[in-house]
Amino acid sequence: MLQNYSKVNDIDAVTIRMASPADIRNWSYGEVKKPETINYRTYRSEKDGLFCERIFGPEKDWECACGKYKGIKHKGIVCDRCGVKLTHSRERRTRMGHINLAAPVAHIWFFKAMPSRLGTLLAMKTSDLEKVIYFQDYVVVEPGNSEETGLLEQQLLTEEEFRQARTKFGDKFEAGMGAEAVKKLLLKLDLGKLSEELRQELQETRSKQRAKDIVKRLKTVEALRDSDNRAEWMILDVIPVIPPDLRPLVLLESGNFASSDLNDLYRRLINRNNRLKKFLDLNAPEVIIRNEKRMLQQSVDALFDNARCRRSVLGSNNRPLKSLTDMIKGKQGRFRENLLGKRVDYSARSVIVVGPDLKIHQCGLPKKIALELYQPFIIRRLKELGYADTIRSAKKMLERKDDEVWDILEEVIHEHPVLLNRAPTLHRMGIQAFEPVLIEGNAIRLHPLVCTGFNADFDGDQMAVHLPLSYEAQIEARTLMLAPHNIFSPASGHPIISPTQDVVLGSFYMTTDHPNERTAERPFASPTEVMTAWSNGKVRTHTKIKVRIAGKKNFVNREGEVEMVDGIIQTTVGRVAFNDILDPRLSYYNVEMTKKALSRVITECHKQLGKKWTLRLLDDLKEFGFKSSTRAGLSFAKGDMRMPDRKPAIIKETEQHVLKIEENFANGIITDGERYNQIIDAWTHTRERIGDEMMAVFKDDFGEDGVTVNSIYMMAASGARGSVEQIRQLAGMRGLMAKPNGKIIETPIKANFREGLSVLEYFSSTHGARKGLADTALKTADSGYLTRKLTDVTQNIVVREIDCQTNRGVHKGAVYKGEHVEVSLADNIRGRSACDTIKDVVSGETVVKSGQIIGEVAASRIEGLGYEKVRVRSALTCETPRGVCVTCYGMDLARGRPVEIGQAVGVIGAQSIGEPGTQLTMRTFHIGGVAARSVAESHITARGGGLIEFRNLRTVETPEGVVVLNRNGELAIMDERDRELERYPVPLGAVVTVEDGQSIKPKTMLCKWDPHNIPIIAERAGKIRFEDIVEGETMKREKEPGSNVRRMVIMEHKGELH
Repeated sequence: MLQNYSKVNDIDAVTIRMASPADIRNWSYGEVKKPETINYRTYRSEKDGLFCERIFGPEKDWECACGKYKGIKHKGIVCDRCGVKLTHSRERRTRMGHINLAAPVAHIWFFKAMPSRLGTLLAMKTSDLEKVIYFQDYVVVEPGNSEETGLLEQQLLTEEEFRQARTKFGDKFEAGMGAEAVKKLLLKLDLGKLSEELRQELQETRSKQRAKDIVKRLKTVEALRDSDNRAEWMILDVIPVIPPDLRPLVLLESGNFASSDLNDLYRRLINRNNRLKKFLDLNAPEVIIRNEKRMLQQSVDALFDNARCRRSVLGSNNRPLKSLTDMIKGKQGRFRENLLGKRVDYSARSVIVVGPDLKIHQCGLPKKIALELYQPFIIRRLKELGYADTIRSAKKMLERKDDEVWDILEEVIHEHPVLLNRAPTLHRMGIQAFEPVLIEGNAIRLHPLVCTGFNADFDGDQMAVHLPLSYEAQIEARTLMLAPHNIFSPASGHPIISPTQDVVLGSFYMTTDHPNERTAERPFASPTEVMTAWSNGKVRTHTKIKVRIAGKKNFVNREGEVEMVDGIIQTTVGRVAFNDILDPRLSYYNVEMTKKALSRVITECHKQLGKKWTLRLLDDLKEFGFKSSTRAGLSFAKGDMRMPDRKPAIIKETEQHVLKIEENFANGIITDGERYNQIIDAWTHTRERIGDEMMAVFKDDFGEDGVTVNSIYMMAASGARGSVEQIRQLAGMRGLMAKPNGKIIETPIKANFREGLSVLEYFSSTHGARKGLADTALKTADSGYLTRKLTDVTQNIVVREIDCQTNRGVHKGAVYKGEHVEVSLADNIRGRSACDTIKDVVSGETVVKSGQIIGEVAASRIEGLGYEKVRVRSALTCETPRGVCVTCYGMDLARGRPVEIGQAVGVIGAQSIGEPGTQLTMRTFHIGGVAARSVAESHITARGGGLIEFRNLRTVETPEGVVVLNRNGELAIMDERDRELERYPVPLGAVVTVEDGQSIKPKTMLCKWDPHNIPIIAERAGKIRFEDIVEGETMKREKEPGSNVRRMVIMEHKGELH
């Protein structure tokens, strides 16, 4: 215990283990016999009470309780009157006491915490164990001769059964109640023998469940044997009392006392223990003693873990008292709050505002904060330069804020980075280093492009500043954590320091192409000439022009394809202005600059020119974007929310379709479930259609002058702000809403926000909107907990070696969502190591060797060669002990090169899953409860043309067409040389609309099906015979509400419900 360690630094580790009764008595300095705390008249602690000075040490330094001895000269003397040893009062933080219990009690951790250790060890159910411990049932400890008594060891007997057995067999068996009986059962266990028996049984058993139970029990037995703990220590005869200064009783100004909850719990325990002793001395009736023992057990449970008790002990204001377990567990517990979570000196906190004039490696630090943070460095420099002789005089200069102080502050902060942190820190971008720039005011200024990494915005967010003090910490901050080193996300490899919002909008506005804009008559000789003409007002920003480009150059055209050009190109003035800020070595981008396109520019720059030029480009893009969006002066009014003219017609059409579905249900053609799904589907389709038409209207809206692009469309199309989903709510149709239980309300909101909602529609909306708010609050905590758990299991996974030489791997292909490619093959294999050598089948040239990392160029080439799947090395199949190897892990996506040995890839993985998870839960709030149901897939359309080939398809002719009978059939499209071009799995019950061997054109429908039905289809004609379907037994006829038809419904079997 801590008595042996006077200094905290002497302690290397903390373990929690079982304490034997002997240990508890060894720690103790005396028995606490009375529940009293302090005398309310004298304010001195009561003798033998919870604050007794004889047991726990003196309250005042070197002074005994009665006052006979005072002063350090009597150090170590034990007062003959009051029995207090003269020592320092801090002893009251380390000295423990004990309480001898009148009856044994079970430790709540071992029988209530799941899985119950006591239950596992004794092979008893937790519920049975609880009945015994809380004096409800008897347990047979010694059955005597089982053949004669008919009793088994550990058998439970009710009060009545026990009486009958006692009358019948007398003392031939032994049964008991409470922790005492459990202790006897534990004392009978021979762990060594039990271990051998369990191992033997494990080899012989055939039942999987039995084997599982045996393994659990064996684990507990072996854990007890390995740790030299005894099973009976789970039952306590003596309770330790923690030092009084760790559960203080404080006198408030009002004259009342503020007490730690533990004191109340200890008092209850001592009161009940003393009462039980009295009843035992008086030979009270068994029923009273049993009740007292149960109450003693409950008071010990409450002391150890009040939260786990069936009825928690409540304090004066009806809140559960904080027990010993509550003090050490969870986020506010001893470990996470006090031992792992330290308060940091040299830190500050303030609101953040945007600093558009900063460079990417800088942050604006208020002078007040800097003066406080860099104080020791300023003092040292003041002394070095002779401005101050002592630290005290230097501090005075700081307080006076003399002129010399500001000069020295400028000098001290030079090349001394600070760390900025924004809570919650969900991934490693949550803490980054910056070089401070001194500013006036009280707010920290942040570069607008690093906001994405911090997930910060300027609506009142606060950030903490920390100062790395040692040279090692400063070097680490500079080389690893400086913002310019975190351009790419370690989760995906996409740029995370990337233009957003105003910058994207400005760039898009400049580079957008107006179909109605006039074309300049003559070509320009150079981009410089274009810029001159533009600044003199001879051409407009969106005027289409021809311009000559010097030298050969990559040219990114409107489709995003790269081609080589030399000479005159067709472009717009705005695009020339945009390309003017790019380095001449980069491609000429003749496209609209959306958020994705800007990301592409940054990635290309990083690849071609490296980090230094990328940072320069980012700052130039920021300047260009802000300037352009300011010049554009974009705004939008109610009139900009353009609604499609066909909206009423589409809604009417759907309403008729819904009426038909309701009619079909009333006539018994479809079930209630099918009716519901079909109605939801119909409205989802309608919403999509109105949304598509609305976007088409937005796209073609060029204002009254015919050349002004719709501002709302520009914001969404550029990726600057808002999404099609949000615009659909503004000018399309709000659509279906979800109830808090996740069920979708059948009646959609046909209006949008521009038209305004009716009262009923408004009330339907409140459902979802409230759910959004509640989810944001509750689910964020869950996703944070997921991140914590993921980090917990993966934190040991570190890159250990270069290559584990395994020949195992996983197959990676494109990920499809219906017919649409969600993730391409190239994206899936980029940055991975190839398992096998990949060759160009036609030329025989090697693309990637085995064990080599597949780069971006190689990945695109492999996809172009027509490979469907590629076998790559994976962390899942890596054979490196206690970690992964460089080859199996592949590329460090944040750095764009192979991962380094020692990298904590497990934690990066955990953060890469946890961070988007938290963002998703927060996003619910922004959508406002609109039911996020995608249109269910109901058909397959061929992407290209060719010859149809049926594979493993069993079909049958019906009036509806050719219906598929099996689940694993496929439709393939072949070319003339019989090579497979495409392949589609066909679901059960689909109607195939093509024939085997038929030649088809691209975009031909191959098959269709009802997405909400899994039919059972007969292969042959004949008569139906019911097997085991008996009316009233296994089947009942039910009339569906709203329908005239009585349906046969199979009744659930009772056994299947549990």
